[in-house]
Amino acid sequence: MIRKSIFLKTGLMVMLLFFITILVACNDNSKKDEVSTSDYPKEQINMVIPHDPGGASDLIFRLVAKEAEEYLDQKIVPVNISGASGTTAAREVMNADPDGYTIFGMHNGIEMAHYAGIFEHSVVDSFEPIAHISQTPNIFTVNSESGWANIDDVLNYIEENPGEFNWGHVPGSTDHFFIAQLMDEVGINLEDVNLIPYEGSGELINDLLAGHIDGIMDNLASGKAYFGNEFTPLGLAHDERLDDAPDIQTIKEQDIDMVHSTIRGFIAPKDTPEEVLETLESAFEKALESSEVQEQMAEFGTLIDFKPHDEFQEFLKEMSADLERLSEDMEF
Repeated sequence: MIRKSIFLKTGLMVMLLFFITILVACNDNSKKDEVSTSDYPKEQINMVIPHDPGGASDLIFRLVAKEAEEYLDQKIVPVNISGASGTTAAREVMNADPDGYTIFGMHNGIEMAHYAGIFEHSVVDSFEPIAHISQTPNIFTVNSESGWANIDDVLNYIEENPGEFNWGHVPGSTDHFFIAQLMDEVGINLEDVNLIPYEGSGELINDLLAGHIDGIMDNLASGKAYFGNEFTPLGLAHDERLDDAPDIQTIKEQDIDMVHSTIRGFIAPKDTPEEVLETLESAFEKALESSEVQEQMAEFGTLIDFKPHDEFQEFLKEMSADLERLSEDMEF
């Protein structure tokens, strides 16, 4: 009996020590998690950009990130990963650790790629929004030799000559959804527009200059040098005219209720901690208050439009719903 009692007591002590060890380990891990969040960031942050260096999005993301470094005391290192309409880069970020050290510079093209069947994931469900930073209002643009003076001229031409208006676009991109949205607003079948596919925006500009196509979606930054000469900007898809281009009518002024911008913001892998998102959000908000950033953004033809991560999430949900509806009548 004595031996049994000793063995029983010894067994109970071993089990007790085992459970204490487990509890201590759990507490230590939770403390580590707290520390890793509370002292974030303690190393450089990789900012994945889904485009080649030198384009508008690349320049904007680098500009804002460089200023945000001042408020994070860490470097934000640009990592350019192009290909597959930005989805190659998006997958890299999706598979990264949700620790705030890998973030993604996105514009609405990545969600358009989802509804075009190029990317199986929706931004709304697969990422955590950090902050919306800007919007670039887009402009319905035609070759000046066309003689069209406003959007009604083009719409009348399409109705009288279905299939003869040649619209240049990158399939599944912003300019594709732009024309789909416009036709949806005015009640014209998208099939009545001859959609000419291209691989990149540079080709669109060149072919509109050459008169090989009739219209494209442009913006102030890339089109300003041509407006009034080779190109005619027929309608700005924004609530009001731009200070830098007061002569360009809005589409709304032409009795068409349409706004359309290339939006940009930062997102992170799913399940990135709230505290990390707030830290990054705050740094980007402060960066956008810089007069130098504001001046550069204006030169890019881009409007600063800050939204914190919770508002950005709601914005993305609304945008995604609109894209889903439009995509039902589109071919990719």
